[in-house]
Amino acid sequence: MKEHIIKTVESGSIAEELELEPGDILLSINSEEIEDIFDYRFIIKDEYLEVAIRKKNGEEWVLEIDKEFDEDLGLEFENSLMSEYRSCCNKCIFCFIDQMPPGMRETLYFKDDDSRLSFLQGNYITMTNMKEKDIDRIIRMHLSPINISVQTTNPELRCKMLNNRFAGEKLKYLQRLYDGQVQMNGQIVCCKNVNDGVELRRTISDLSKYMPYMQSVSVVPAGITKYREGLYPIEIFNREEAGEVIDIIEGYQRQFYKEYGIHFVHASDEWYINAEREFPEEDRYDGYVQLENGVGMMRIFIDEFKDALEQLTNSKEYPKLREKLQRVVTIAVGKLTYPTMKKFTDQMEILFPGLTINIFYIRNDFFGETITVSGLITGQDLVKQIKERQDNGEELGRILNIPSNMLRIGEQVFLDDMTVAEVETKLGMKLVPVESGGKEFIEAIINPDYSINRDNGNFVYIQAYDR
Repeated sequence: MKEHIIKTVESGSIAEELELEPGDILLSINSEEIEDIFDYRFIIKDEYLEVAIRKKNGEEWVLEIDKEFDEDLGLEFENSLMSEYRSCCNKCIFCFIDQMPPGMRETLYFKDDDSRLSFLQGNYITMTNMKEKDIDRIIRMHLSPINISVQTTNPELRCKMLNNRFAGEKLKYLQRLYDGQVQMNGQIVCCKNVNDGVELRRTISDLSKYMPYMQSVSVVPAGITKYREGLYPIEIFNREEAGEVIDIIEGYQRQFYKEYGIHFVHASDEWYINAEREFPEEDRYDGYVQLENGVGMMRIFIDEFKDALEQLTNSKEYPKLREKLQRVVTIAVGKLTYPTMKKFTDQMEILFPGLTINIFYIRNDFFGETITVSGLITGQDLVKQIKERQDNGEELGRILNIPSNMLRIGEQVFLDDMTVAEVETKLGMKLVPVESGGKEFIEAIINPDYSINRDNGNFVYIQAYDR
């Protein structure tokens, strides 16, 4: 029987009233073994429960609980999933983890392919380690949405791309989920001369048959690092080829919007940047349903920047701010977004003559120059390239703004485990992580105390500008 150790008991909860404590062990509910967090959440919805607990002193209690439907017990467990994580059983030709250098922290090499993390964290899964009982449970518990890495609906090609002989037959679960009215989002990692062109058209067309429960599909290019020795030879899409992928997607968007009123399939921002094309207008993103896959992030940023800049220049504070602002600020970004960001900083310098903005993209020496997103920039690359500019005598000011996604979520640490404090010491600059919004971008430029003096409404104007 699985045992689940209680980590915390919420104050004022049913569990606290019943004198449950951290360290107590949940054994079963209604005489049923709890497999994982979804079993737990599903069964505790009932109005009457019999909860078996083993206390820290070894006593076993059976608690009879009458409660409101859907009322929580107020428990958190040592293992938040209440089960071991399911690892990936594929060896995908595009897998980023297989392209990681040696010597990094162990967690970076773990490949998860766990449907439960799809619901809890939005992860995309291949379904290759799922069984019929897993699909039955999803339908029975009405769990949704589930995010699925499809790659292709050609069964033979999917087996090849995932290096898993069962990958093709698992596509049958799409129909099961559709019949069970489970909401889905799809993802296609597009590899040149593999699942692009005719195969991409086939996959988009096949997936559209699962609308409306298949809500959206994103198409993203495979990330390629310099650590691909012995791996499948994936090539990078050039500008013309990126444009061809966009043309396929936009052709289907027009068709789907005419027939169903949604665009359904979306190209990630990287395609438009590489093809040197304008980003789609806001309405074409269907409410930004694929934002976490890099679909529409630049459109949101552009629109927010324009709105915030208009608010700023139309404000009564603008003339005084324009006159008094004397500041040097340096911004480090990824190569992918640099051209767009540079246009914005040029605008800012025109509007504020006393403002000097140094904006640089950080070349990714750690993973290779083919990796151009800011989220994969390491502390060592940042330090080395900014230090080179300092050594060349460039005036960079005392503040270095970086996108917040260069750091681990909720931590002051880069991907290579270098800390913010270490970077600040090596560069002699204050490091300021900036959130991804256009308004935050402007605020961080004009406000030297951005990181400690912010609100969620209007701009925070201060008088103590640094020079």
